[in-house]
Amino acid sequence: MLEITRHGDIHEIRLSRPPVNALNPELLGALIKAVTAAPGNGARGLILSGGEKVFSGGLDVPYLMKQDRAGIASCWSLFFDAARAIAKSPVPVAAAIAGHNPAGGCVLALCCDYRVMARGPFRIGLNETQVGLAVPDAIQYLMRRVIGAQKTERLVVAGAMIESEQALAIGLVDELTDADEVVTRSRHWLDGLLQLPWTPMLASRRIARADVMAALDGFTDAHLQSFLDGWYGEDTQEALKALLMRLKK
Repeated sequence: MLEITRHGDIHEIRLSRPPVNALNPELLGALIKAVTAAPGNGARGLILSGGEKVFSGGLDVPYLMKQDRAGIASCWSLFFDAARAIAKSPVPVAAAIAGHNPAGGCVLALCCDYRVMARGPFRIGLNETQVGLAVPDAIQYLMRRVIGAQKTERLVVAGAMIESEQALAIGLVDELTDADEVVTRSRHWLDGLLQLPWTPMLASRRIARADVMAALDGFTDAHLQSFLDGWYGEDTQEALKALLMRLKK
């Protein structure tokens, strides 16, 4: 499910659940454990990477469609726990995005400090409305924080996926490079931070990112239950079933 590679003080956590790193409870649980344990294992910086063509396809919809309400709630709760683990990491985290990155994959990247994406016809975004899902405010906040309220509204309401060049232009990602260089460039950015005085750098980072943690912590069980009510809505179920048919093809 995960591959851990140590680049000195920087540890790379690679999602490894072919074909598209769909996020199911096992992968999410492993990710939470790896991110949480890394600083204790000597990591002073983390890289979150994914597949060569798809960083992560987001939540595993075929899995979710087979679950009852409790099972769906458990998976979504784990997803938010994974987002919180990344956002609250005591050491900086860079996302190395070598391909497409929709929905939940985009959320995980937004929880990171820095995003390096592959140059080319790769797309990133919160496309939930395209498959019939509302985007919770906690997730919208992550995007508003990096690209502003107006651009976030346009993209999230339309469920738009934008190509890497546009993502860089609006600040959704921080850097573009060749697909085989995204990890190297992520390491380069982290190396720069590791040259700074350690304690004040981490303290400043913690203050700067307090709003990210607060936004994710603000997604309560009541918000989750409201989201699940929408999940069972007629138009949402129709859209999700249509998605399943496209995936089977």
